[in-house]
Amino acid sequence: MANEYPQAMTIAGSDSDGSAGMEADMNTFLRRDVYGMCVLTAAVAGNSYGIQASTAMPIDFVNQEFQSIADDFKVRSAKTGMLADSAMIKTVVENVKKFDFGPLVVDPVIITKHGAMLLEEDAYQTFKELLIPLATVITPNYFEAVKLTDMEIKTDEDVKEAAHKLQKMGAKNVMLKGQHQDPDQTEVRDFVLLEDGKEFWLSEPYVNTDRVNGTGDTLSACICAEIAKGVDIETAIRTGKTWVTAAIANPVEVGHKFGPVNLVKK
Repeated sequence: MANEYPQAMTIAGSDSDGSAGMEADMNTFLRRDVYGMCVLTAAVAGNSYGIQASTAMPIDFVNQEFQSIADDFKVRSAKTGMLADSAMIKTVVENVKKFDFGPLVVDPVIITKHGAMLLEEDAYQTFKELLIPLATVITPNYFEAVKLTDMEIKTDEDVKEAAHKLQKMGAKNVMLKGQHQDPDQTEVRDFVLLEDGKEFWLSEPYVNTDRVNGTGDTLSACICAEIAKGVDIETAIRTGKTWVTAAIANPVEVGHKFGPVNLVKK
């Protein structure tokens, strides 16, 4: 009876302003009616203006976090976020293989939505070779997809080709997120390629706002939460798309500059 309630886990860094990372994941788990737990990989000191400092957790501590959760809980799905460096990625891979935490949603956190690289090259290679093959679902943004597939992505056919490349790299299901930097665009289109070969586009209205911190975290956490409740992969992805769009379209006014999406419980 103790472990019947749906439980999901995030493997991510902490953002002190609550807009992204572990905090966004945990807020999303709560809103989607699953019990959330976390493996802390790093901590970031930041606010709506930017990041002022960051530090990675000791590997021994991260290993103990995994062991402590596995010893007591029944995690039904897990997701990854910021993994900092190659050693951390290897540690996560080892523990995901060692314990049964259910399907794994991989949010790459390699390159920001504006194109800034977040991982050193050696860590990127480790991510590509070791973590992608474990992904039940992978959710790269446009820039991450370009980097991971080593190809230019300009047309719809390019997007489809990139998704198939990611699947060949080991990810079972791919959600390739569309760009959303052009204030003149009217929609944001994501492409989905499922394990069984089914493919389709998801489109929602574009919202011109600077309240978009944590969009990738929120999307992947929602997918993870739905999977923990026993929802099939396609439905979980579709729910994630509509969920994050609603969170963007109804901003919460906190901070002075780049704010978070709205995950305030009502």
